[in-house]
Amino acid sequence: HMVDGRQKRLLVHRKGATRAFPPHHPLIPVDYQFTGQPVLIGGTMGTCSYVLTGTEKGMEETFGSTCHGAGRARSRNQSRNKLDYNTVLENLKQKGISIRVASPKLVMEEAPESYKDVSAVVDTCHMAGISNKTVKLRPVAVIKG
Repeated sequence: HMVDGRQKRLLVHRKGATRAFPPHHPLIPVDYQFTGQPVLIGGTMGTCSYVLTGTEKGMEETFGSTCHGAGRARSRNQSRNKLDYNTVLENLKQKGISIRVASPKLVMEEAPESYKDVSAVVDTCHMAGISNKTVKLRPVAVIKG
């Protein structure tokens, strides 16, 4: 990595982030040499997910890192206490998303309302130039438990 204009060997610890190397980087497989390293950004069971790719700017400014998701907006305990199981299921059904779950409490803990807006997080990374939006994915089924 370049640090203060000099090449340095570093150990990069990514807490809350994931590796996203740019096109032509020697540590990514040959299949991704022209696109950059693909990064899967999971949304919630009721929102989209994304595939991003690494950029040269991301390599320079973040040591080849980008987000790995949106993060929680509510604790699991807050979600269990504030959200209604049937309302969450109905909202998913209205979006055309099927769900199978082992425990009702998992539904509230992982409800879309329990997380920050993944699209806003991904848009921020894209606009900052540290990763590129490549593909947007829509959920059709959820299995929890």
